[in-house]
Amino acid sequence: MAAVDLDNTGKCPVMHGGKTTEGTDNMDWWPNALDLDILHQHDNKPSPMGKDFNYREEVKKLDYDALWSDMRALMTDSQPWWPADWGHYGGLMIRMAWHAAGSYRTTDGRGGGGTGNQRFAPLNSWPDNTNLDKARRLLWPIKQKYGNQVSWADLFILAGTVAYESMGLKVFGFGYGREDIWHPEKDIYWGAEKEWLAPSDERYTDVQNPATMENPLAAVQMGLIYVNPEGVNGQPDPLATAQQVRETFARMAMNDEETAALTAGGHTVGKSHGNGNAELLSAEPEAADIHEQGMGWNNHQTRSVGRDTVTSGIEGAWTTYPTRWDNGYFHLLLNYDWELVKSPAGAWQWEPIDIKEEDKPVDVEDPSIRLNPMMTDADMAMKMDPAYRKISERFYNDPDYFSDVFARAWFKLTHRDMGPKVRYIGPHVPDEDLIWQDPVPAGQTGYNVDAVKTKIANAGLSISDMAATAWDSARTFRGSDLRGGANGARIRLAPQKDWEGNEPARLQKVIAALEPIAAETGASLADVIVLAGNLAIEQAAEAAGHSVVVPFSPGRGDATPEQTDVDSFEVLEPLADGFRNWMKKDYVVSAEEMMLDRAQLLGLTGPEMTVLVGGMRMLDTNHGGTKHGVFTDRPGALSNDFFVNLTDMAYSWHPTGSNTYEVRDRQSGEVKWTATRADLVFGSNSILRSYAEVYAQNDGAEKFVEDFVAAWTKVMDADRFDLEA
Repeated sequence: MAAVDLDNTGKCPVMHGGKTTEGTDNMDWWPNALDLDILHQHDNKPSPMGKDFNYREEVKKLDYDALWSDMRALMTDSQPWWPADWGHYGGLMIRMAWHAAGSYRTTDGRGGGGTGNQRFAPLNSWPDNTNLDKARRLLWPIKQKYGNQVSWADLFILAGTVAYESMGLKVFGFGYGREDIWHPEKDIYWGAEKEWLAPSDERYTDVQNPATMENPLAAVQMGLIYVNPEGVNGQPDPLATAQQVRETFARMAMNDEETAALTAGGHTVGKSHGNGNAELLSAEPEAADIHEQGMGWNNHQTRSVGRDTVTSGIEGAWTTYPTRWDNGYFHLLLNYDWELVKSPAGAWQWEPIDIKEEDKPVDVEDPSIRLNPMMTDADMAMKMDPAYRKISERFYNDPDYFSDVFARAWFKLTHRDMGPKVRYIGPHVPDEDLIWQDPVPAGQTGYNVDAVKTKIANAGLSISDMAATAWDSARTFRGSDLRGGANGARIRLAPQKDWEGNEPARLQKVIAALEPIAAETGASLADVIVLAGNLAIEQAAEAAGHSVVVPFSPGRGDATPEQTDVDSFEVLEPLADGFRNWMKKDYVVSAEEMMLDRAQLLGLTGPEMTVLVGGMRMLDTNHGGTKHGVFTDRPGALSNDFFVNLTDMAYSWHPTGSNTYEVRDRQSGEVKWTATRADLVFGSNSILRSYAEVYAQNDGAEKFVEDFVAAWTKVMDADRFDLEA
């Protein structure tokens, strides 16, 4: 949130028929207001499928072999309205799948191909996605045929996978199960730039140091999936581009070898298009005229298809045989010298010097014409950067190794945001467990749950210790890429056991008390941690005069260190947690905005976030034992006191720092409590206050407990994919 405009604080607050901001949305009128729209992303009202539709059950009815066969046939069924290069749509379909999956970034797990979001703005109109609307239209007959048994999200990724298979690659596998969304995702931050392809300097502290790119971003410029193919800010320099490539792909969970394989494998087939004037293209899909029917970038002045297509502006194929999976990319890259030239559309690209005629690819329409291949600046990085050069030479000398590394990297790229392997559906799911899938062994379900709870009750742990540990174990869950959560009990392993937000000393005390219980009863430690949190809530509810039993589903497993990729889990470390009233340090982003982000990743609605914060304050679970927001004289009792006292006009609120406040008795001036922004926002924001008032009412105490238990259980079970229908 922006700072208060002190120059305008004395002006009349009444609007007199005009305004100074652009637009008419509430956020245009009051740009400093807290925008709760990201919590509405879980609203399924836009879906036309009905509340009883379950895609994960529908896709199991799919004729997988028939779909695969139809997809293979599509690859060579060239349509006159958008003819296939060399009679094969493989390159186009791979680019569509790649750009669907390639928007994923590890920092917050958002993006990726798991939702079919490429159908909607902004992705459907990104400059880097030019003409992918044509690929989606080519897929429509297949989607129409198989209907609700296959999602658009699955189709996009399947199209790229089948394309590779049809051109000769032995693919690693494929998993169905991606469920479509039905509206744009407003919760994904793609950058602050106000124009497409703004200079990348805007998202770097120092553009010469790619590690300074703004988090959580991964692409180097607004509207790109990866890096600028012409070079840093469009200036060719393969060594500088190599550093941007390395950082960008690392933020997509790829190491150097995977990055080199994906770059080479992606450019082994297909071509880039820049044989024309880009200024003749019409608007992108979201801005196109109604008669364009959702398609964009059309050129109604010249032929504009086949050899005359303009997409990126770069023109040419990378390899001699662009519809064949082979090792030709490395043959050309490593055995020729290359020089900088301009494409017909005016883009920088590299072309070989003195290339043999037989090494030139043929024209996409006339096989009697041979043309120079080309390389982008990112391709030249694979030759000129020492580390990438070494990998490229190994791939060149061992084609089978290259094919295997690429197939695995492609599978990772296109499945990374699907969560654990248990969520994959269909006959092509590989048997192998992969470390990036965060494998968790199956847990036991036959133990006596009540006996475990009795042992926990006698372990000498406080309500706050039990609740805080269970929460910390579960709060790592991200609905964006379905990573994290309580299943696996990774809170006891590196790196989580040492995270500041988990209070390592307190955590170790609780784990030491719970581990013997797990060993004695046959329950997993993951189950015991959650059960301890549930027991804490039951005890706290009883202290407030309510009798509840918190729902519990046994069966969580305990992951081993060997099943845990320490480096990849680092990105899950919480930097703030409004539910436990903690921030690691002061950030430009406010405490309440960081709390909203955490709530959205946990899949919570506005009311669920509200009731959880109020309940966590009453459970006295604040990080470090602080009393901010603990608006009660009976901490440890699950009462609605937080909301009652927050809305009580007997108190006034006074800043004591950038994120701290005193709550004073209006008559005596006595400081009754202290608070943070993550507390007071539930009284200041009109929407959140409307929720808080429900729980503050005289008849709200019982509803508060019921709603808290439901929201708590939702968080504890968020990663229980084994419970999915």
